[in-house]
Amino acid sequence: MRHFFKVSGFLLAALFTQQVSAHAHLKSQYTAVNPAGSEWPESLTVTFSEDIEPAFSGVDVSRTDKQPVEQIKAARDPQQHNTLRVQFKQPLTSGEYKVTWHVLSVDGHKTKGNYTFSVK
Repeated sequence: MRHFFKVSGFLLAALFTQQVSAHAHLKSQYTAVNPAGSEWPESLTVTFSEDIEPAFSGVDVSRTDKQPVEQIKAARDPQQHNTLRVQFKQPLTSGEYKVTWHVLSVDGHKTKGNYTFSVK
């Protein structure tokens, strides 16, 4: 009987590990300020570890002094379904910015987070 619990415990741990890894986590971020010839001028790109549902995902950018940044609603990249892009309506000025994101991965798991960056 004891041997059965060890095997069952191992299987349970393996199943739990697969479930935990199924969430879409922030993989990378890139802020482009005045990029020459870019399709997404003055934009922010965030890439996640899994594909995401664009209708239930979003990115909000504000200055750290809580002033909002005018932006076009985040859109999923047509070729990379794990990437959201935000285009800003006006060039970013020097200062500190906070990015708050939330996503729903295609397997139904929600994740959220934030980070800061600065423009010099």
